[in-house]
Amino acid sequence: MSARDNILGRIRAARGAGPTVTAAERAAVDERIAKHPIGVRPAMPWETVPRFIEQCVRMSSTVDRVAAVGDVPAAVERYFDDANLGKRAVVWPEIAQLDWSATGVVVEARPAAGPDLVGITGVHLGVAETGTLMFLSGARTPAATSLLPETHIAVVPIGRIVRAMEEAWQQTRDEIGDLPRAVNFVSGPSRTADIEGLLQIGAHGPFRVHVILVG
Repeated sequence: MSARDNILGRIRAARGAGPTVTAAERAAVDERIAKHPIGVRPAMPWETVPRFIEQCVRMSSTVDRVAAVGDVPAAVERYFDDANLGKRAVVWPEIAQLDWSATGVVVEARPAAGPDLVGITGVHLGVAETGTLMFLSGARTPAATSLLPETHIAVVPIGRIVRAMEEAWQQTRDEIGDLPRAVNFVSGPSRTADIEGLLQIGAHGPFRVHVILVG
């Protein structure tokens, strides 16, 4: 008997189970994995959208809110002016389709490259509990646009905000089935304390994250 078998056998004995795994036990495990049940978690008495805003700010993101998606270009232009960022950005195709003609902002629908300073994206979902943005990789949702530029602007419809990670994974499975090659979670600007124990903002990605809520 291997050490692994010995350890697992002792665990099964402590549980009052037999020495080997039965077909019924395997079926029960398969059923649980297939159902993805939500386990024990803390109480969440808060409202979803206010909590999302609160947590975004706590994670050092800035937040604006507009009534409709058609208001996004003007909101982006205001942010550019306030932050003195110029008027150029790389964007996801869905963002490029908005009407930018009344603004001075020049957008290019392509993945970000080294010289690009601002990336504007949508999101797959927002997670209210932690103020997290969820992204799925794909041809029309390139990860580089949110991860490479110094400034990331994320357009988040309030209808795409869920309460917690459990709901985010469940909704993703329901909507798309098999996951794409990469799922990225962003909670505020990039940061690390690995450098001499000092908090560094923008060490591995954007040092500004600006969220535009729509709705």
